Amino acid sequence: SFYEELLSRGILKPLTAPVEGMVVREGSCNYVAPQGISSVVKYYLEQSGADVSYEQHVTHISLRDGRWEVSRKAGPPEQFDVVILTVPVPQILQLQGDIVNIINESQKQQLESVSYSSRYALGLFFEAGTGIAVPWAARYIADNPCIRFISIDNKKRNIESPEVGPSVVVHTTVAFGSEHLDSDPAQVQQIILSHLHSIVPSLPEPSSIKCQKWRYSQVTRAVPSCPGQMILHTQPLLICGGDGFTRSNFDGCIESAMSLAEAVKPHL
Repeated sequence: SFYEELLSRGILKPLTAPVEGMVVREGSCNYVAPQGISSVVKYYLEQSGADVSYEQHVTHISLRDGRWEVSRKAGPPEQFDVVILTVPVPQILQLQGDIVNIINESQKQQLESVSYSSRYALGLFFEAGTGIAVPWAARYIADNPCIRFISIDNKKRNIESPEVGPSVVVHTTVAFGSEHLDSDPAQVQQIILSHLHSIVPSLPEPSSIKCQKWRYSQVTRAVPSCPGQMILHTQPLLICGGDGFTRSNFDGCIESAMSLAEAVKPHL
């Protein structure tokens, strides 16, 4: 039903562009978000009617008079009746305040067992009308020590247009990501670019480049038994979820969201 709804609104479309080296699992369907994966998130936030505040770095969660007091890096603390955490699991364990003592030993062990892969993503942006002469829209690379995936993003999304310049997205391998996790980003960018030019020598000069470190890329080991969520405190409710409690794909995120919603409902 989630896929049907997103397809009917054009937020998702079936993937029709050629992808080289993709492992196709029997019975699976692949989709693309023409306006980017953030359009899926924006759609659900609009549907919810929630008042969303971005760029809020939460540092402490503590109990105050039967409610949760949430502190952040900038601005005064705020109080809430229910707190739901869907940040990567290691970041839950980094939070300060009463939450440190509220997480019991068994839960702490389960949360500490969760692991993630790390990688870099490189975005190359080109002027409108630039041609990128490759026969694929995206390609998985099996034999390069640095690069795992390259996507001509507008081609993959099937939204090529003479007015909009193409963009190329590069994802590194997991091994490269962990090896260079604390390296100088400018140096990492140059290494990725040199490998990219050896794979696609005809690539024109981009007008701009963005290099992004993705410390928590995909879950390699989820919370044991993949429960979808974990209640840390009942009254008031403090609960956590996300792909660290299932798996890192859209289905895993939906499963966790459904599990969270069922657990939160009695507290509303």
